[in-house]
Amino acid sequence: MEKQYSILLYYCYADIQDYEAYREEHHLFCVENNLRGRIIISPEGLNGTVSGLKEDCEKYMAYVHSDTRFADTEFKVEAHDKMAFAKLHVRVKPEIVHSSLRHINPRQKTGTYVEPNEFKEILKNQPEDTVILDVRSDYEHSVGRFKNALTLDIENFRDFPEKVKEIEGLKNKKVITYCTGGIKCEKASAYLLEQGFENVYQLHGGIIKYGIEAGGEDFEGKCYVFDNRITADVNSVNPSVISKCYVTGVLTDRMVNCANPTCNAHIPMLEEAGWLMDGCCSEECRQSPERRPYDGTGYYQKNTNHYNPLKGVKREPAKID
Repeated sequence: MEKQYSILLYYCYADIQDYEAYREEHHLFCVENNLRGRIIISPEGLNGTVSGLKEDCEKYMAYVHSDTRFADTEFKVEAHDKMAFAKLHVRVKPEIVHSSLRHINPRQKTGTYVEPNEFKEILKNQPEDTVILDVRSDYEHSVGRFKNALTLDIENFRDFPEKVKEIEGLKNKKVITYCTGGIKCEKASAYLLEQGFENVYQLHGGIIKYGIEAGGEDFEGKCYVFDNRITADVNSVNPSVISKCYVTGVLTDRMVNCANPTCNAHIPMLEEAGWLMDGCCSEECRQSPERRPYDGTGYYQKNTNHYNPLKGVKREPAKID
């Protein structure tokens, strides 16, 4: 049966001077066309994941493209059997992806694009002088990543510049960056160029476009996504599971957010372990008076106050006998 809904993933770096007024207009269009999702509007552009009926998503893409500032926006379109979001959020923020690289304008400087099918050939026969660099956070690449990719231990993309110091020995290599949809790579690749890396490239459209156009071959595991699915299938050629349940150690690509909102850790967890642990990553979190009711999905609205008293604290996972 044909799926009736679409999920759109996109970004566009563009100058938006009237961002407050445009937020109101953009939000109204989404409401009038029954769209849900998360959309960021900032002085530097747009970034969004939107879901709705296929015809409503078509209207949305036409609406975005009708504005000359966003005419070249590329949408990654995935079919889905239902809404991928419970609500609509259209927010104004200083950046379209939170980073510590506000001085970089990807329209002026960024890494050279590598198209999905070219990238697939590189993965099959990776030259010794080529490095595939994952610029996503650790919870994202823990559940899925490209074969032989170099990953960085970062909790948030804003930590990327500090981690670049650890890979300065790769300056003489060809470095190809990748992320979920391409947006982080625009600035990450530009920053590498700024730091003296000479041959810097980026996977155009990220993991999602690679899955759509190249079948996702040699992407190991699943792709962490920022909607109700939490993870998405990418590889239709040689799929695999690489992540292990945080509680039991058994292979699983089922991801949850810890039910303790002051933790909210993104972790792989078996369905059985989720119910036994009430959706929590540890007994400490399970006993928290703040614990949210667990409904079996492990998906909650993010803690947006940026306060996390457990950040940096190592918690021992509970074990199921």
